[in-house]
Amino acid sequence: MALINSDRARFPNDPWQLVETVHLPGNAGTLETLFSLGNGHLGIRGAHWASADADLPGSFINGFHETWDIKHAENAFGFARTGQRILYIPDVNNFTVIIDGETLTLSESTVLDYRRSVDFATGIYECRITWQCRSGATVTTTERRAVGYQSRGTLGISLEVAADRDVYADVTSAVVNRQDQPVEDHSTHDPRRAGRHAGRVLLPVRLDGGDGSLRLSWEAAESRQRVGLAVDHWTSAEVQPFETLVDQDDSSVRYVLAVGADQPFRLEKSASYAVARAFREGAVDGGSAQDPSEAAENALQPVSAIFAESEAHFREYWATTDIVVGGQPELQQAIRWNLFQLAQATARADVAGIPAKGVSGSGYEGHYFWDQEVYLLPYLTYTSPDNARQVLEFRHEMLPDAKVRAKELSVDGALFPWRTINGLEASAYYAAGTAQFHIAAAIAFATNRYIWASGDADFKHGMGSELLIETARMWVSLGFFGKDGLFHIHGVTGPDEYTAVVNDNLYTNVMARFNLRTAAALDHPEIDDAERELWEQAAIRMQLPYDEDLEVYSQDNDFMTLEPWDWSTPRSKYPLLLNFHPLVIYRHQVLKQADTVLAMFLQWQDFTPEEKRRAFDFYDPITTGDSTLSACVQGIMAAEVGYSQAALDHFTHALYIDLDDTHGNTIDGVHIASTGGVWSSLVSGFAGLRDQGEVPFFDPRLPVEWEGLTFHLKVRGRLLFVELGQGSIGLSIREGEPLDVNVRGELLTVGHDVARVPLAPVGAPEPTIFPSGLPTASIPIVRARS
Repeated sequence: MALINSDRARFPNDPWQLVETVHLPGNAGTLETLFSLGNGHLGIRGAHWASADADLPGSFINGFHETWDIKHAENAFGFARTGQRILYIPDVNNFTVIIDGETLTLSESTVLDYRRSVDFATGIYECRITWQCRSGATVTTTERRAVGYQSRGTLGISLEVAADRDVYADVTSAVVNRQDQPVEDHSTHDPRRAGRHAGRVLLPVRLDGGDGSLRLSWEAAESRQRVGLAVDHWTSAEVQPFETLVDQDDSSVRYVLAVGADQPFRLEKSASYAVARAFREGAVDGGSAQDPSEAAENALQPVSAIFAESEAHFREYWATTDIVVGGQPELQQAIRWNLFQLAQATARADVAGIPAKGVSGSGYEGHYFWDQEVYLLPYLTYTSPDNARQVLEFRHEMLPDAKVRAKELSVDGALFPWRTINGLEASAYYAAGTAQFHIAAAIAFATNRYIWASGDADFKHGMGSELLIETARMWVSLGFFGKDGLFHIHGVTGPDEYTAVVNDNLYTNVMARFNLRTAAALDHPEIDDAERELWEQAAIRMQLPYDEDLEVYSQDNDFMTLEPWDWSTPRSKYPLLLNFHPLVIYRHQVLKQADTVLAMFLQWQDFTPEEKRRAFDFYDPITTGDSTLSACVQGIMAAEVGYSQAALDHFTHALYIDLDDTHGNTIDGVHIASTGGVWSSLVSGFAGLRDQGEVPFFDPRLPVEWEGLTFHLKVRGRLLFVELGQGSIGLSIREGEPLDVNVRGELLTVGHDVARVPLAPVGAPEPTIFPSGLPTASIPIVRARS
């Protein structure tokens, strides 16, 4: 399904906005995701106040969750014990507008004109609808929304009602506790979707109201976290209501009034949330743990101030984060939408994780995965290093629990949870959860990249060293030196979840080797000579499976012996995880996502160009793309090995994963890791950035269809501007001291004047033909839905 691209009349191409010009039934939940707003802490889905068919409306706060005891059908030692699920917070985006006795709804009323948009340049959502009322009046309603940035728990909404003649209006503004409302639970059909708790979850603590104000708070039944909400209303002085009714039981404020021609009624609704994240410990976002609504009240801002905060934030954001592709207007809108989602998922998360869906939906139950380290932290490290550090600080806060978890799994050091909110393992299926030990290397890799790119010495010698040391201790105790003298790591699952609990997964071993090398190179008093030598030897002797006949690195020790997948399987049977038992998938040679290819991207120095090309030729045709994490990586490596069309195809697929709902689950929230992958596709794929070597390295691969590519990078206190064109790359420092940069082996010192390097075109290599007759990268890419 090509949602946005299939109907450009309904969704016109605007480089700075996502616009919808016609409302049609269906796809409500997907559009709620696409038009959502957020700041990394607070998120509100893009639901219509006037829609009776809203699918999954609501709002979220990053980390606000409920817990429960996981009940395993067959229990075993060390299984995850504590389930965690993000909660819908009480939602303020609710209005009822009655004109001359008619309740305005998109499904029942006559709509003369419709336009809604989210503006990437300002972060402001606007929906303007012109209605033909049954009374004969023509009424226009205009709603605008924005979330705060300096005041990260705030939300501002304005609603204006204008008429072409005198009308009787009845407008109600309400707060709705959607968490405790019955909804259809799809979680049994798709493990990626969030389930819902049955019955009452949010227990009222305070429900007060008066004079157009509401002061409310609730407590989660099991986690004991509390959320407080303060709401103030303001009405235009020109049109005063006959009557204002506050119902604190229903958490609503009602205005009854006459609206005259040329005298619109304007209602502004300012909301502020505060969370007591650990009520029993007394911690709260800026106020009393006993009543977080007090903290919420203290943080209230006028709606105009919230809009101004949003505008100021995005003005600064785009000045250094925009990526411009020359001559590709169709792609530019989608690129900016993806970059906009990255800002909405991360900007004000502060010291917290980044959920797989950001704060745009409840998918994956609001959990933090390795997504944030491998797919989001490259973007954050080079555009907002302070935010990158905060994510790593959050991982560091998990160290005590990670050390306890390591002991449960009989390893040393720290074992971080595969999926979590509160620091405890929440993955009930260990084969595709706990067995993904590679999350430790992802954290170590992101730590090292941040240290390398930022030059943050305090972090390096403090929290950074602790993360590198404790993860290295985990690896050396998890693995062992075999009779062959090599270091092996058995019983793990790599990134490809269609091949689980294997021995010597190449990605895991390559990344563990990096982790051990990096820790061994630290000058830290906690590391003694014996431990350093052990790490170095494990890294030197790390087993990397290799098939001598095919001359290809094997995904694991046994992967090349598996039965090939039947590629005549109907498209309706994808994604495979929803149509085949895991054991069926595990015994076949088929990938959910890039695995060995990802290792060769992240550890680019460790493999030759020929090794990378042969691996890409072998693995790309047997990768289903059932994971949204895959297309971006496949595109980056396709660019590196010289397959320009495959690179562009994979990039375009990643770019429209949500905008066209190509995997069929955008309803559950934005695929934030994929949006991070879009950034990496442009910067590391087409511009060819490679890092963590001696200096930043560029090996560009600009598609011939593009006129150019420009972007900024924040590197070691400098702001580097990159201008890539057909036949040359230009580099200049916009802020800071000169910086050494390597372009295809040519070392140059870049200053404030543009340093332009000519680039010879890169010829396309011939794809590898394997003895087995395996199709190569020239075969069309599988486009499976998930």
